[in-house]
Amino acid sequence: MAGLLLGSTALLSSQHSAADKGLKDYYKDYFPVGVAVGPQSLQGEEAALIKAQFNSVTPENAMKMGPIHPEENRYFWRDADAIVSFAQANQLRVRGHNLLWHEQTPKWLFKDAQGKQVSKEVLLKRLHDHIFTVVKRYKGKIYAWDVVNEAIADNPQEFLRNSEWLQICGPEFIAKAFEYAHEADPDAVLFYNDYNTERPEKRERVYKLLKQLVDAKVPIHAVGLQGHWSLQEPTEPELRAAIERYASLGLKVQITELDVSIYPWEKERRAKRPGESDAYTPELEQKQAEQYRMFFRVFRDYRKVLTGVTFWNVSDRYSWLDTYPVAGRKNYPLLFDQQLKPKKAFQAVVSF
Repeated sequence: MAGLLLGSTALLSSQHSAADKGLKDYYKDYFPVGVAVGPQSLQGEEAALIKAQFNSVTPENAMKMGPIHPEENRYFWRDADAIVSFAQANQLRVRGHNLLWHEQTPKWLFKDAQGKQVSKEVLLKRLHDHIFTVVKRYKGKIYAWDVVNEAIADNPQEFLRNSEWLQICGPEFIAKAFEYAHEADPDAVLFYNDYNTERPEKRERVYKLLKQLVDAKVPIHAVGLQGHWSLQEPTEPELRAAIERYASLGLKVQITELDVSIYPWEKERRAKRPGESDAYTPELEQKQAEQYRMFFRVFRDYRKVLTGVTFWNVSDRYSWLDTYPVAGRKNYPLLFDQQLKPKKAFQAVVSF
């Protein structure tokens, strides 16, 4: 009887330790595994899942310029501070996101007191002051920053996005942002971050920008491939070619905003069509698991240049893809379901 009891105890113990093994543990010899969070994820069962599975966090919105610096002389620190405090209390690394973007920028930034467009000198001074204030506040607590986000145009015939940054400052704003960030925290790893970086035509325009920065000795250290992918793309050859192309510049690579949509990519927002299904069928679940399996096999192959993989949101309970590009269409793009339980895709990622 004693022997039988001992055996069942050992079995329970091994089951418990297997259940306790998170993504960060499976990948401890490869790269950190992170997740994008908001203040609402820092308590209860979501917080428990984050602590069990991940060893890095990215603020989904709390450090973007609009939320953190809504008025010229006012910063809103509460949400960003809460995320950094949670990370420090639980020995999680923090990726800062982001310092310069064409979206979620406050309206005051580009206007003077009379509502007229500011000069290049004024805008660069505002950018400098913003970056110094934010980066210095978290110096020593944030190891990496997405400095410039999505500066490449969506139109294949254009190079840089025709944003207010470009209109007022010309291309120089990109290098300046990296210089300011490096001056504010010389130890931080500085990223250029973008999406569709694996599509061959956009890949070459991203590469062109990165090469210009590297050749000009701008303090850029790494490139973030967002990884807002789908069941259709990228293909394995596209993903490998992109990682190798960027790494050839001497830059490290991270997957910074990973999710795998069950729908094909769309850029423009639209309404849900009558009769448009958002059912998560067993076939879609299986296809998604296979896509995740392929992605992580490639990631493991490039462990020497790939220094992190971050998922964009915790579970299928909430994803930014539930509202974009189609409002009200449920997506199921992550490794954990709406009950925070691991999906087939999770097993595909950890079975190697």
